[in-house]
Amino acid sequence: MYDLASQQVAMGHDVTVYTSDGFKKRVKVEKNTPVNVDGIRTYYFRNLSIYLTGKFNMPLPYYLPVVALREIKTFDVIHIHEHRTFLAVLTSILARRYNIPYIVQPHGSAPRMTKSLQKKFFDKLIGNKIIYNAKRIIASSSIESKYYIEVYPKLEKNMITRLPNPVNIPEIPDRGSFKRKWGLEKNKIIIYLGRIHEKKGLDLLVKAFHKIKNENLKLVIIGPDDHYLGRLKKLISDLELDDRILLTGPLYDRDKFEALVDADVFILPSKEYESFGMAAAEAIACGTPVIVTSNCGISEWMEPSSGLIVEADEKKLRNAMMIILENPERFHPQVPRMFKIEKIANGIEEIYKDAINGYK
Repeated sequence: MYDLASQQVAMGHDVTVYTSDGFKKRVKVEKNTPVNVDGIRTYYFRNLSIYLTGKFNMPLPYYLPVVALREIKTFDVIHIHEHRTFLAVLTSILARRYNIPYIVQPHGSAPRMTKSLQKKFFDKLIGNKIIYNAKRIIASSSIESKYYIEVYPKLEKNMITRLPNPVNIPEIPDRGSFKRKWGLEKNKIIIYLGRIHEKKGLDLLVKAFHKIKNENLKLVIIGPDDHYLGRLKKLISDLELDDRILLTGPLYDRDKFEALVDADVFILPSKEYESFGMAAAEAIACGTPVIVTSNCGISEWMEPSSGLIVEADEKKLRNAMMIILENPERFHPQVPRMFKIEKIANGIEEIYKDAINGYK
């Protein structure tokens, strides 16, 4: 979101951002008053409770109403990122009150939340109204768009615009740093980066990797536990792969990009809906060939030279890994032009213009 706001400022727009002061811990900035962040007028509203925010994803910025009541009527258009939040609820209500058009970009949150009774109750109470009164919904893929129609059946298809997520890596690290840090200089490595969650297909990946008999090949799994790490470790142990699979935990910023640059293959083996697959896009930007399953939204944006798209199947994942490892010269990943922040900001600007001019 910073990249988009920054680009919009560069395009000559006045941009105001409303956000909270942290997720699991508070950021050390001035609260409840505008702060200039590289030309972006930014409010970091203090959360009523960091515990509720971190535990239940319920940011409660208590000072937001004071500022929003004063300012929202002065805006030309509002862009809501994720809609099941207090910020989105209050902002959408005030936008309707003052007849300010707003856009909603759920960032994949709508479909994956629908199993939660809490989220279903939220949608029935206010979420549906937020979606149906938006001038436009932005989806990052056809897969995401399809799920929005299923979750919100009154939503018309022409209300949804597809735009991929922007990929902007400030500085791509030199090769070799990650392998040196982890003692993998002599190894080829396959990397998964994401949440350690059952739906991510890590069981399929580990079983497929087990079928590749190459002691020089290592599988590196990077990411935070999401209620699946214990079962994953047991599977790795049962298959006697402890010496061939490295679990690093989460890596961020430069550490993450060092891993992606050093990977011989990046793999996203999701068994279920994946609205986009940002880590795969970042791997492509780092010049690493990728394997994604057809459940991943990024698959529709990928160029053939970037990697392979397969079904979430153990044998097909194994074959795809072997193809890239044995034929690296076939793959020359480059970020497609439509992933560039300039291209996406221009697309969003057109959406804003339509909203302001009353198109729906």
